[in-house]
Amino acid sequence: MLVCSRCIYDETVPNISFDPVDGVCSYCRQIEAMEAEYPTGAEGLARLDKMVDEMRAAGKGKKYDAIIGVSGGCDSSYLVHQMKEVYGLRLLAAHFDNTWNSTIATENIHSVLEKLGVDLFTIVVDNKEYDDIYRSFLSAGVKDIDCPTDIALATTLYKAAEKFGVKYMIEGHSFRTEGIAPLGWVYMDGKYIQSVHEKYGTRPMKTFPNLWMKDQLRWMLFSGIKKVRPLYYMDYDKEAAKKLLAEKYGWQWYGGHHLENRFTAFVHSYFFPTRWDTDFRIAGYSAYCRNNWMPREEALALMREPPHIESDLVDFVKKRLGYSDSEFSQIMNLPKKPTRISSHIKRHLKKCVHSFGPCIRQILFPRVSI
Repeated sequence: MLVCSRCIYDETVPNISFDPVDGVCSYCRQIEAMEAEYPTGAEGLARLDKMVDEMRAAGKGKKYDAIIGVSGGCDSSYLVHQMKEVYGLRLLAAHFDNTWNSTIATENIHSVLEKLGVDLFTIVVDNKEYDDIYRSFLSAGVKDIDCPTDIALATTLYKAAEKFGVKYMIEGHSFRTEGIAPLGWVYMDGKYIQSVHEKYGTRPMKTFPNLWMKDQLRWMLFSGIKKVRPLYYMDYDKEAAKKLLAEKYGWQWYGGHHLENRFTAFVHSYFFPTRWDTDFRIAGYSAYCRNNWMPREEALALMREPPHIESDLVDFVKKRLGYSDSEFSQIMNLPKKPTRISSHIKRHLKKCVHSFGPCIRQILFPRVSI
């Protein structure tokens, strides 16, 4: 099997190719291009300073300079610390509570925000409604069963920005530590969520903050709300960040990337590997290899070990979603259905790209970190 000579992506990863000379994969080449586009060091800090100045200027006369998404995870917690403590921005933290948060994640959010004096804006979905959405995605036999959370978080950030007249939304993504999701591993849009739930759900969606393209275009193009990712310009050492957060805020590590939410932990630690033979850890370990933070041999050895998972997590998911053992087994063995963008969405995308040009491509088709 072909394996990249720099990271640990192999030929099973969708849409991958390898340089015939040095064996470096196409995803490493994408990262190289992004590193050139988003430099760190002195140039990165200069760009970050300019970004912060723009956020301060946009926030003049308002209560907040920027909205920042929080999950209780390392990246978002560290970014709150940096933007507030180091750069002095007036932040409003925004959180989508899908009612599956781990206790550690909830405690992390409140300990960091309270000590920094950062206000919190939260949208909480009805738990029975949200469980019905998850059940509908499981019943559909598709892979993207946790995409409603990502969509709802984006909507939460936009709603917070709109409510308080804020022009900047800060996201805690870092392609250097998280890598890029291979095409075909993830997909999400509001129409997709609606279509799956209409076919397989049993409860009306009343509290779920879906993200409709018309609203996203309005917020981004006409309200001028911009997304920024400061970690792209920082020399971000994730292990040092964990230590700082623990010492300064009593922040706790939760076992791995994506594991701060119990359903997301189930998806990454059990559902993807068991049902789809997909292990998202490969993206994070590959990122560490690219940055020489981890030897390739160690990363490959870690991939041979099973993902970290709480001993009772699968039983917890089955019980909360109301599945018997036999029903859950049937769900896990349904025919696998690939995600297909509906003809309605395709027509809408073509219309938007034609109308708004290159700027819309970045809105609708951004590089995806996982």
